[in-house]
Amino acid sequence: MASASGIRIDRVSKIFAARSGTFEALKDISLDCAPGSFTALIGRSGCGKSTILRLLLGLDEPTSGTVEIGGASPHEATRNGETGVAFQDAALLPWRTVEKNVSLPLEVLGLPLKEYSQRITELIGLVGLDGFEQALPAELSGGMRQRVAIARALVTRPRVLFLDEPFGALDQILRRQMNLELQRIWAETRATTLLVTHGIDEAVFLADRVVVMQARPGRISKIIEVDLPRPRNRDMFVSAAFHRLSDEISEALDGR
Repeated sequence: MASASGIRIDRVSKIFAARSGTFEALKDISLDCAPGSFTALIGRSGCGKSTILRLLLGLDEPTSGTVEIGGASPHEATRNGETGVAFQDAALLPWRTVEKNVSLPLEVLGLPLKEYSQRITELIGLVGLDGFEQALPAELSGGMRQRVAIARALVTRPRVLFLDEPFGALDQILRRQMNLELQRIWAETRATTLLVTHGIDEAVFLADRVVVMQARPGRISKIIEVDLPRPRNRDMFVSAAFHRLSDEISEALDGR
């Protein structure tokens, strides 16, 4: 397990050009995620969650302010395999097996596949897909495809993991099961994790703290510490402490 790196967003604003002039997507965002922590970012559509993720992935640049991952720029961190990402759409290549889909980031970065063969095998086991190494995506369920996507995100031993609604397309029962699995995987890897989600229950169950955002312009309105003990189990979903935190987040989302 590699030691984790932190995330630092310092007074970041992002302005986009629009037909009517300009659109302020983010205004004065500052957020520090400690190495090995799990942070959930929640807010209604249009509040800037995806914009923050794009900045952290180096897919866009802030209009003002700075973004760092382990003291380096997002471009450097990505180039060095320091970051991994999984999206709502698993985006697996349909002609490649589970094993070959997991190894894809290694090929993109030009890393030697032979040196990572054991890593690939271990990750497939970690996400509970032993025996499916040679299966094609069409032969997998939705939940299994998301497990492959998470294994792929972890194959370079990233110190930082970004998750953009990874279980948003799954039904509630499967989503809860995947939350349990993700907690287990995070506990084993201890990568600094930033989860973008619309799910209040998911945010409370997984995160050390929940960052609530509001829109127009996108800004952080409240940061809620999640003081629930780990490891968390199914019983946690019905506990009084869990519902107290869920209500606090819901009120913050409503601007109360």
